Amino acid sequence: MVTFTFREIGENLGTRPLGAKAREQLLPLIQANDVVVLDFTGVNVVSNSFADECIAKLLLLMPLQELKQHTTFRGLNPIAEDSVLTALQRRHLSMTEA
Repeated sequence: MVTFTFREIGENLGTRPLGAKAREQLLPLIQANDVVVLDFTGVNVVSNSFADECIAKLLLLMPLQELKQHTTFRGLNPIAEDSVLTALQRRHLSMTEA
């Protein structure tokens, strides 16, 4: 198990470019490890855009079940948790409708 610490990226995660950069760092960890802890401890804000770009777009590369098997979340405050869940739900729904 390895930990990906979002606080190292910033306290406020709000843009798509930042989300894409984080996803590029995160993907190799997911591919190389059984479980990656997505640690949001110390992060104040996670926008829907960042969450979609960083986490939900992983669904373009692997099925939801596989993503769930290889990741777990830690330290999400309620607002950040809502952004991540909303992004995952929207991305998953858009892919099942296509």
